[in-house]
Amino acid sequence: MKIISSLLLGTLLTLAGCQSLNSSATLYDELGGMPVIEKITDNFINEISFDQQIAAHFRETKIDRFREKLIEQLCNVSDGPCKYTGDSMLDVHQKMNITEGEFNRTVDLLINAMNQAGVAHRTQNKLIARLAPMRPDIIYH
Repeated sequence: MKIISSLLLGTLLTLAGCQSLNSSATLYDELGGMPVIEKITDNFINEISFDQQIAAHFRETKIDRFREKLIEQLCNVSDGPCKYTGDSMLDVHQKMNITEGEFNRTVDLLINAMNQAGVAHRTQNKLIARLAPMRPDIIYH
């Protein structure tokens, strides 16, 4: 009985230690770091390219720069080691007149991109929650 109690106590202490390690992980870590952020970005660009309505907003976009800045932004907003050096969301979306429906469709494309990258739904929700405050700077400008 003492052996079982000791094993159980040891297991609980180990699990408690793992829990405290996980709770200090950043969203960047949960996402899988830079390799997964790059994969999400590439998947997202691909998703956009197949959606005629959303792709129309990207006709004038330099895709290489968009990719670079989106990677920076996702890395930064998830507490990764990056600094976002791009333009503000308000400046980028001026005169685009993005509707709420188009915004929501773009979020769906991002979710598809994260699904393809194997990001857990809970982690997806955390990232979307971090990006959500940008919404007012994107739609109807």
